[in-house]
Amino acid sequence: MDLANGERSSELLQAQAHVWNHIFNFINSMSLKCAIQLGIPDIIHNHCKPMTLHELVAKLPVRPNKTLCVHRLMRILVHSGFFTKQRVQESADEEGYVLANASRLLLKDHPLSITPFLLLLDPDLTEPWDYASAWFQNDDPTPFFTAHGRTLWDYGCHEPRFNNFFNEGMASDARLVTSVLVKECKGAFEGLNSFVDVGGGTGTVAKTIVEAFPHLHGTVLDLPHVVADLRGSKNLTYLAGDLFEAIPPADAILLKWILHDWSDEECLKILKQCREAIPSKEKGGKVMIIDMAIQNKKGDDDESNVETQLFFDMLMMVLLPGREREEKEWKKLFLDSGFSGYKITPILGLRSLIEVYP
Repeated sequence: MDLANGERSSELLQAQAHVWNHIFNFINSMSLKCAIQLGIPDIIHNHCKPMTLHELVAKLPVRPNKTLCVHRLMRILVHSGFFTKQRVQESADEEGYVLANASRLLLKDHPLSITPFLLLLDPDLTEPWDYASAWFQNDDPTPFFTAHGRTLWDYGCHEPRFNNFFNEGMASDARLVTSVLVKECKGAFEGLNSFVDVGGGTGTVAKTIVEAFPHLHGTVLDLPHVVADLRGSKNLTYLAGDLFEAIPPADAILLKWILHDWSDEECLKILKQCREAIPSKEKGGKVMIIDMAIQNKKGDDDESNVETQLFFDMLMMVLLPGREREEKEWKKLFLDSGFSGYKITPILGLRSLIEVYP
């Protein structure tokens, strides 16, 4: 290959850098996980002022000879926007670390902490990526199945550790998105008296909704091993069951991050069960879906959001037989399952509230 041409050499090196950046992109997330496991966000937060490197090392459960390594860890996390550096008041020449806006969601005591979701970066969920190419050449339902010999849901039934950290991760996400839902989408609950949170896990979403709207009665439907030890309240009930077999009747059915877990064929089965469980549109019946509606267009205001949506689509392919969907794909599912119309409200960040009417 002739590298004498300067422009050609530049293009080649840019291409190499682009490939390298994607090869090592995992280092961002694993560095952040390391910082969480060491307790760095909470240590800096509790310091109440810019924290120097040596002050940070003194508080960390690390050996003093790792000081330079802590500096290197913090340098990439500053670059990634999780921490910033400010001048220390006592010294005009010295800088200390402070939290960036995103890292406040990584504090253990933050009511909307997403730390449990970050800790889903566990070998049980990362190992299947090593089997993706093999999966493309076999008949297994997912790379997760190729790696572990079971579906993700069956694996959770038999592995308590996995089941616990998975449910904690889902609950942490539910707290954040539901806090926005009840604040910004109050109108979606008007006229309702009851709802069923299908696949509602430990009930984080349902609890928040019935607390915000005490006139509502909520039912959490999930697999027996998920709801076995959970107790309801005056306006909240837990029910063991299978969403493919039966969904109890209610004014509204809530599906938060459920349909993206499943293929189109399975989604049709779920939606038809939902359709049977709700009253007519005139009587206020509807299905409320919290899921992504991919806007896969170059030139969007924030292309990183599109990239993250595509990350989730790949995640669904590797862990589950599901997918993220564009609006036209959602529309086809709704019409094919017997619904008359829908409304998408993109008010939940990367996700939307999708209301579907019989």
